[in-house]
Amino acid sequence: MQIALSPSDLAFRDEVRAFLDEALTDDLRAAAARQAGVFAEADLNRRWHRTLYLKGWVAPAWPKAHGGAGFSPVQRYIWESECAAAGAPALPAMGLQMCGPVLIGCGSEAQKAFFLPRILSGEHYWCQGYSEPQSGSDLAALQCRAVREGDAYIVNGTKLWTTHAHYANWMFLLVRTDAGGKPQQGISFLLLDMATPGIAIKPIVTLAGDHEVNQVFFDDVRIPAANLVGRENEGWTVAKYLLEFERGGAYAPRIRGLIRQIRRIAAQEAADGASLAADPAFARRLGAIEIETEAIAQTEARIVSQLSLGGGRDWAPSLLKLKGTETMQAASELAMEAIGFYAGADQRAALGLGANTPPVGPDHAATPTARYLNLRASTIYGGSSEVQRNILARAALGL
Repeated sequence: MQIALSPSDLAFRDEVRAFLDEALTDDLRAAAARQAGVFAEADLNRRWHRTLYLKGWVAPAWPKAHGGAGFSPVQRYIWESECAAAGAPALPAMGLQMCGPVLIGCGSEAQKAFFLPRILSGEHYWCQGYSEPQSGSDLAALQCRAVREGDAYIVNGTKLWTTHAHYANWMFLLVRTDAGGKPQQGISFLLLDMATPGIAIKPIVTLAGDHEVNQVFFDDVRIPAANLVGRENEGWTVAKYLLEFERGGAYAPRIRGLIRQIRRIAAQEAADGASLAADPAFARRLGAIEIETEAIAQTEARIVSQLSLGGGRDWAPSLLKLKGTETMQAASELAMEAIGFYAGADQRAALGLGANTPPVGPDHAATPTARYLNLRASTIYGGSSEVQRNILARAALGL
């Protein structure tokens, strides 16, 4: 299945390409190419965020009534595809793609009026407080506790794997407000100013050598009751709504970017004296990844078509999250293998926004290993592959 673009959508695609060609300066492209993590580092993120904000495109999926671009489903897919093809920096999803839509759908009018403009402008930099040491994929087992005292909640506990908490000035988090009944029934959704006393952030350096995630500790942290989203003890419903945005998105364009990188590497690397691209075993593995990517692209096209006709996504986010992340991992593994013995070099000094050290070996050897290691987590975060299969078994297969 292909998305049949209307003349207006084709014109929009040309407009996007022209904008990206002008806005993505050489230094922005080079900085984005040195990012091995899921999202761009804070300084790069702020630069690109500001550019998109001034254009009015920083929140493609938000309604225009709330300051968003109001793109149609097809336009959003075009936008994501063209950004991936152009090598644009990946903006963190926590504010624009997760907290913002949740506030639009579940927040009070006062919360919308205060937070939405600040998310759009970039004044608020958000992180997500979900996982805990004993509750990751089993999120209902969380134990971070919030007790109501007058006009505030007093929070004690910890959150783990908190992406960009060291940059963020706001966090949305799930807390236990009732220990009785079913675990899901005693959870609430709160918004936290990270400047509040009692918060400590401990960095976690990953296998890739990057500082992207953290553990956050709360010691009698006071959160105003006005920062409760939805009703007390009904945060599980808000959390499920948010996960639809976390697990969705366009995976095929990003994987195609990895495939293009692999092809560039293969054209320059040699196997037994010949171009790696001519090696039959390598070609078979790359071909298998391309077939998986095409299947993902067809599924995304079908979902975009359904959304354009007013349909819902149902279990589609779980399907795309499962196949998209697994295929991204396979592509990153092949890219790392393609650079051969350069995969064992420590390239950390050549990566990141402030890198001023040349890579060990050719330029294309700088990022594959770090990206491979970083993507090991992709089949765990946002709900592990096992969780997604359970969702699909129930929702899609009726098992």
